Amino acid sequence: MRAARVIRLLLLLQSRRSMTAGELAAELEVSERTVARDVAALSEAGVPVYADRGRTGGYRLVGGYRTRLTGLGRHEAEALFLSGVPSALRDMGLADTASAARLKVSAALLPELRDAERSAAQRFHLDAPHWWQAPETPEQLPLIAEAVWGDLRFAGRYRRGDGSTAAREWEPYGLVLKAGAWYLAARPAEDGGEHRIYRVARFSEVTLGGQPFDREPEFDLPAFWAEQAAAFARAILRETVGLRLTEAGVGRLRHHTDRAAAEEAVAGAGAPDADGRVTVTLAVESLDVAFDQLLALGADAEVLRPPELRARFARATADAAALYRRGPDNGAAVDLNRA
Repeated sequence: MRAARVIRLLLLLQSRRSMTAGELAAELEVSERTVARDVAALSEAGVPVYADRGRTGGYRLVGGYRTRLTGLGRHEAEALFLSGVPSALRDMGLADTASAARLKVSAALLPELRDAERSAAQRFHLDAPHWWQAPETPEQLPLIAEAVWGDLRFAGRYRRGDGSTAAREWEPYGLVLKAGAWYLAARPAEDGGEHRIYRVARFSEVTLGGQPFDREPEFDLPAFWAEQAAAFARAILRETVGLRLTEAGVGRLRHHTDRAAAEEAVAGAGAPDADGRVTVTLAVESLDVAFDQLLALGADAEVLRPPELRARFARATADAAALYRRGPDNGAAVDLNRA
């Protein structure tokens, strides 16, 4: 642990002209006394570290000293490619690895290019979770991530959607962060079954067996995820509703319902009727979901079927009309035709 920290300290000094003890302590998350001991260890090892005294002093390397410890290891190189997603690195336990990789890259750059990391970070940032939703950080994620990186089987328990659990071994192929939730592409180890998608938050009692598995070289994680995501999106659209849409409603439909389902519905629409409306059949997850989604379209969408959904909209609009006929202070009635 200390050796890795001392190397990080050396790389920090190599990538910057000078750093105070406080700055080094903050970067390494240690005390200034620990920094002083680590600097002394570097000096004893023959590294020419010079300490400038005084309020504006600090530590620096003398004579353009360059360490040869800038070669990236495999895990550092892999983590570097994920550096644009700092929250993902932190959740998987790879933040320190990525930090070391970035320092090595920075140390190898010309002096005039060493601000490239900070410059890029100030201009581009990825925030994966949805608005108004707390990001999910599953307890078992670091262990599962370790298994993924090492192509190692792991054992554990998985809670299915119906509440039942399965205890077995899995061969983990890849992790996906989607809208703040983590998913695992894996297959059961005992029967060599098909690859499936598992929600990481549903795993418990995960242990690494240390036994590697032979990874299928042709497995393509992005392609597999895209296929599974598309199949999932189709599978949850179990109901259909009939609608009459204004021209504005046609344009707004895909913003309030499933985009692919909306585009398919509009593509199958016939010619506009005498009122300029088109009739479409839209696939939806459920009638409850359809009610919430289509309510946002207001008068630009008229529900034709099923009858129970149309009746629900009739009740909702009647209740809303009665509410707004009253004055805001429950006083005189308001003529909605003149308001």
